[in-house]
Formats: sequence, C-alpha cells, structure tokens
Amino acid sequence: MLNQSQAPVERMFQALGDPTRRALYERLSRGPASVSELADPLPMSLPAVFQHLQILEASGLIRSEKRGRVRTCRVEAGGLREMEKWIAGRRAMWERALDRLGEYLAAQDDAQPPRRRG
Repeated sequence: MLNQSQAPVERMFQALGDPTRRALYERLSRGPASVSELADPLPMSLPAVFQHLQILEASGLIRSEKRGRVRTCRVEAGGLREMEKWIAGRRAMWERALDRLGEYLAAQDDAQPPRRRG
C-alpha cells in the first residue's frame, strides 16, 4: 500500500512503478471500465486487481464509483498534473545547466589561440 505521508508526486511515481498498475491506467485512459472488465484479461484474482486499483486511486490517478454491485473506474482528469509539474521543473533545471555549459565551452573555444598548420 502507498505511504500517505509521501508527497503526491511520490505516490504517483510509486503507483505507476508497477507494470500491472501501468497497464490498468493505460486501459482506463481509453475510457471508464468496471473492476471486473479490468480484471478479465489479467492473470490474477479479482481482489488482487482491486488492490492495484486502490493504490492508483489513493495516488490520485484514478477515481471510482459504485452503483449497485458494479464499481466503475476512470482516469482522474488532473491526476498527472503533479507529475508533469515535477518533470517540467527538472527539465528546466537541466536545460539551464546545459545552456551554461554550452556558453562556457563556446567561451573556451574563443579563448584558444588559433592553431598553426604545419
């Protein structure tokens, strides 16, 4: 089960770190499905699939609702936004660092005396 004291982005990465949960999320990205529909193609018990779905729901990636005896799951519209923000922050940091490296290397090239051809 997920550690609820973790930051939301950590819970999402942990939830999607499992191949079964990634497959469930991919299936739900194509549209809502009942737990039994999600479990049907998987080589595991219905309770095991339900545990995976609970982890995805606790991480904020999906939501579910129960009507009568049927529990239907769907992708949470804003679920990946936290991950996207985290990734964008890392990307911006690395782009700035690589830009500085490029500037430094260009300055080093400009500072080198011309080579004599012999």
